[in-house]
Formats: sequence, C-alpha cells, structure tokens
Amino acid sequence: MNKNRLLEQRHRIDKRRFNITFTDNNADLIQQSIVQSWHRSDSANIPTERQQAPINATKSDQSYYLKKALGYCQNQLQHITLQSSMVMAVADIGSTIIWTTASKSMQKAAEAVNFIEGGCWGESQVGTNALALSLKTQQSTCVFSNEHYMPSVHEWVCYATPIIEPHTKQVIGVLDLSTTWQNHNNFGIFAAERCASILQSALNECQRHYLYIQGFNEPSVIFNGKTLRLTPRQAEILTVLALCPQGMSLDALHQAIYGERKVSQGTLKTEMSQLRDTLTGLLGSRPYRLLMPIDGDFLRVEQSLNAGYLEAAIKLYAGIFFSKTESPFLCTWRTCLEARLSQAIYHSDQVDLLLMHLSNCPDASDAIERLIELMPDNLSIHQHLEVLSNR
Repeated sequence: MNKNRLLEQRHRIDKRRFNITFTDNNADLIQQSIVQSWHRSDSANIPTERQQAPINATKSDQSYYLKKALGYCQNQLQHITLQSSMVMAVADIGSTIIWTTASKSMQKAAEAVNFIEGGCWGESQVGTNALALSLKTQQSTCVFSNEHYMPSVHEWVCYATPIIEPHTKQVIGVLDLSTTWQNHNNFGIFAAERCASILQSALNECQRHYLYIQGFNEPSVIFNGKTLRLTPRQAEILTVLALCPQGMSLDALHQAIYGERKVSQGTLKTEMSQLRDTLTGLLGSRPYRLLMPIDGDFLRVEQSLNAGYLEAAIKLYAGIFFSKTESPFLCTWRTCLEARLSQAIYHSDQVDLLLMHLSNCPDASDAIERLIELMPDNLSIHQHLEVLSNR
C-alpha cells in the first residue's frame, strides 16, 4: 500500500483517537469494534507507562490441543513467517501467547514488547490489539499502527483471526501475523486466515479417536467428529469418567451415577457394554476408564477459571450443566463449578461480560447483584435489574 496514504491514515487516527465517541458518524476510517475497544481500554486502568505485555508464567491445560497441532505444522508456519518478514503468534482463548516465530527483521521488536511465549495480550492488560480483538469479536481483524492502545506497538500493523476447532466449531485460540505499519497490505488478513486453516487441518490430524462432551444446555457427545446417539445415562457415565481420568471401580461408578437409588450393578454393566461397542473398544475396565483424548465444554470452563480467563468461561457457560441429572457426583461437581464462577463474577468489573452471562443465564443472581453494584442508579437498566433481584 502507498506509504503516503498510510502516513495520512496514521495522522487521521491520531486526530480522532481522543475525540471520538460511539456515535461519531465521521469515524469512517475507524471500525466501530476498535472504537469500542478504545473505550474498554480506557476503563481498564492500564498503567500509562506500560510498554510491554505482562508475562504469564503459569502453565495451563487450556492449550493442550493447540500445542499438539503446532507440532504437526510449525515448520510450515515458520517458513511462511520468514518469507514474509513478519512475526506470527498463536495464543489461547485468554490471549496468552503459547507459540511464536519471527523473521530477523521483527525478532527484536517482538521481544521488546513481550510478543513472545507467555505474553498476556488481553485487552485488560495492554489495551486494543488485533489478537485480543479477534477473540472478542470472534472475527478476523486488522489493527493498524496507532489504533493500538499501547504506544510501543504503534509501529506495527497486526492481522488476527480466530482458530476454529474442526469437530466442535468452537473458537479455541487466535493466530496473529504482525509487521511494521509501512508494510501494511490489504491481503494481510487473508494470509492470517490461511495460516489458521493450516493449523486447523493439523488439529484434525491430532484429534483422531477424540471424544468431546457438551454438558451445558442439551448434553451431547461427539466421537471422531460424529454426534453419538446415546441415552442420557450413558452421557452421564462418560462425563463422570471424563472427570475421573484415573478410572473408577464398578462400585465407585455405580455410587457416582445412582447414589442410594436401588439400581442393580447389572444395569450399569449393560450400559458399559453398550458404550464399549459404541466407542470401538476404547473403554477400559478394572478400573473403568476412557482410552482416548477427552475434552468437553465443562472441562474448558474449569480450565478457563483455573487460568483466570473469565470471559472465555462465560462464553462457554451457555446454560446449566446437566440440568436434569440425578447423579450425585455430577450434581456436586456442578455446585462446585457454579460457586467458582460466582466468585469470579463478584470480582469482575466488566459490565459487557456480565450482561453476556445474564443473556445466557437469565436467573444468574450473582451477575444481577454485581451489575447493580457497577451500573449508575440513573440508568433505566438499573431499575430492571432491581426488579430481577427481587423476584
């Protein structure tokens, strides 16, 4: 793209950055998603002196499959990066970078701002950036030069796109391609999307004999990319075993599923035999255990809470976990998960996030109470929240 036009674009962004409003009809140059991100960043109390992303040294299970897929395709992605004089990063759903590769021209610049493994590029840490914004909107995005919130990356242009898991169609991370603003190209987003598709193909390769359990809303089970036709009890059994990867004896599994109900162990053995046939033998016995990679929306919520990724947890928490179950084990686990989520909600200052949770779970009293605390009394929605809290 013509350098003079890019320079003019930078000047216009500078003029509008501190004068723009949500209803500014003249903001034709700036995407509304970036304007909204600026406002969120202004409210996040990011230190004005911050020039680097903070580093997260905590290891999380959140990105297990992404890291495994990178083992299949990282050489191909490295070649693309070197040929294009860019830096590429793959981050988990909490905007923490798990892998990078950089050309010589971008290596030092990336290291200077912690655009490296462990760098936390969430909006609340560093403000507006493509990586976080793509996860927020779940769309491909470009953040040009001084559209970035942190001044130390005003020399960059970044293109980011969500990474979609093939089997579940869920966003499990983001891929970012970045270079200097002078090298901005309208095809940058397409390049990022192409790289993400390479990674998604690798995910498909490393998820053979892969079991995914959806526990929220209507429970369902996906095995090798196909939704299984199971009874509600069989879905419960698989979920208990997913939560107990070390395996369970027949007595322990019977207690976990039926509790004190008078159901014979023969009934459970029949269920297990049918499940073993359905899972092509990938169900062990003595103890009963699953013999394949296991994942699930409820496991991802737990991992997100462990990592401090409240937004990711709320996006996944789309209803009540096994709402019709009578399994004492699953009921207890649900209570513990709900208590952990409530604790995180009571400490959150993100109004948009709490409203999202309330739209998924209209009876979420924790979100209602926290929103009442956060929102000004003179807003009409405050009165509506008061009504909900008194129901």
